[in-house]
Amino acid sequence: MDKKKHDAHQHDKKAEGAPQDHVELAQPLSDADRIKELEEALAAKGLESAGNWDKYLRERADLENYRKRVQKEKEEILKYGNEQIIMELLPSVDNLERAIDHASEDDPIVEGVKLTLSMLVSTLKKFGVTAVETPPGTPFDPAFHQAMTQVPSEEQEPNTIVNVFQKGYMLNDRLLRPAMVTVAVKP
Repeated sequence: MDKKKHDAHQHDKKAEGAPQDHVELAQPLSDADRIKELEEALAAKGLESAGNWDKYLRERADLENYRKRVQKEKEEILKYGNEQIIMELLPSVDNLERAIDHASEDDPIVEGVKLTLSMLVSTLKKFGVTAVETPPGTPFDPAFHQAMTQVPSEEQEPNTIVNVFQKGYMLNDRLLRPAMVTVAVKP
């Protein structure tokens, strides 16, 4: 009895999972419908192709911009990579110049100090370091000069340099250290 029930239950399950007997057959497309379908597919592929071409051009431009940026950074590193060590050397140049300014010309040590200063300045020039020219009477330029004091002066125009406390230096075309100066004002 139980076996009959079991077999009947299995039969019901098969009937539920079995595919339907009648399958609807699609009618063949006419030539005009087929052409229309192909044209739509072609138009979709054309749009996809245009989108891909646009992506390619944008990626290409991004890559070119990246290449230019890396090249510029590389050039910056080559030009200004020694900036820190040069900044460390400048106080030595200042001290040698002060020693020469305060020594008597008869002292034989002064010749050695001048020679050392000359070699040091020559080496700095090889790496693109030049002094900021600030003769007295030069107009004060905050881009290259740092005003330490203002001095009333009848001999010089207002806002011109009277005296230089410390030389300024450029590394290639970039200001490395501004010149510390005294600026004239109206008395």
